[in-house]
Amino acid sequence: MASRTPASESLPATPQQEVAAIAELRAVHSAFLYLHNQEHEFRRWQMELAEVAAPPFGEQARSEWLRKRFTALGLHHVHVDELGNVFGFIHEDRQLPLTGVSAHIDTVFPRGTKLHSYEEGNKLFGPGISDNAAGVVAMLAIVSALKQAQIQPEGNIVFIGNVGEEGEGNLRGMRHIFADPAWSETIRSLLVIDGAGVDTYVNRALGSKRFEVTFRGPGGHSWSDFGIANPIVLLARALAEFSETPIPDNPRTTFNIGVIQGGTSVNSIPESASARVDLRSASTDELKKLEDRLRQAISSVHKEVSSPGNGQKVSFAIESIGDRPAAELAPNARIVQVIRAVDAHLRIRSIPRLASTDANIPLAFGKEAITIGSGGDGGGAHTLREWFDCSNRDLGLKRILLALLALTGVHE
Repeated sequence: MASRTPASESLPATPQQEVAAIAELRAVHSAFLYLHNQEHEFRRWQMELAEVAAPPFGEQARSEWLRKRFTALGLHHVHVDELGNVFGFIHEDRQLPLTGVSAHIDTVFPRGTKLHSYEEGNKLFGPGISDNAAGVVAMLAIVSALKQAQIQPEGNIVFIGNVGEEGEGNLRGMRHIFADPAWSETIRSLLVIDGAGVDTYVNRALGSKRFEVTFRGPGGHSWSDFGIANPIVLLARALAEFSETPIPDNPRTTFNIGVIQGGTSVNSIPESASARVDLRSASTDELKKLEDRLRQAISSVHKEVSSPGNGQKVSFAIESIGDRPAAELAPNARIVQVIRAVDAHLRIRSIPRLASTDANIPLAFGKEAITIGSGGDGGGAHTLREWFDCSNRDLGLKRILLALLALTGVHE
């Protein structure tokens, strides 16, 4: 029986009617029961995964872990691409309409970080246990539930464990995927699972630009060479000038100077000084204005010190180290309607959010994409004290399953 049979032969089913019909299917009830009963197994997967290192640009071990899981769960065409993104399909027929489900596998923790996870009651502890071991395990749980309940989605589903979401990874995994027409032209919509919770959905992509700004000079001794251009002073002047930039409250726009480096000793004029600057906005136009203002402040200070006649040999460089596009789903987008209908059916009170996630990339390509949590609760993200509360995880898993089946259609 097709789940999309409308209540009236003359009118198409609403998203609410579609979700209600899907939730009534016997196979879906069976999947719900499975997701509730397998919590112990999901915890085991989550702690095991969290102890597999996946530092920025070093996700290979975790890619292999996920490849083996995809294969063991019976997905088709399981493979790892050249960057480390892992793929697996629910159906063998790759000509069917395609919906994507993704969860990033990388963490913020550098090589050599001690990774130890443990359990206390309903809580799991360990670096990366919530962001994003919880998301990856949610994806695996959905695959397993579809297989165990023998649910047959009408369209195909590609499950993706992608690299490079965190920090200077700059969404490189998702960029690589959607730069390939084989994916960008076939994936109709993407459901991104990131972190914990069920009370939000990300429908607006927060844009960001990151730069490393460097001033260079001849350097010298603090006494004998006093008076020559000091890169630290020049950098400080430029950043101080930039920090006076007025920014709008709406759309919300921010900037931050998060790292500053330079010099070798207190009595040496440094040869270079650098800073890392983070710019963020919900508006592409405001991001561009902020970038222009940063470049103007740096150029202005350089121009003052390197004007003709003063003989100063000073240079500067502005290197882009991150660029995440701003974008927004249309209010009537199918994927938004589906999430709202699912949340209404499950009596979840959720609110839309603005955030920077893997969904930024497909949204910038004009695709429908949305980011939701894996259920449960979490905290301490990006710290060694990170935790995930497994209580009511199955509510988040039901939410993902219903949304996915509403996007693909399903036969019992």
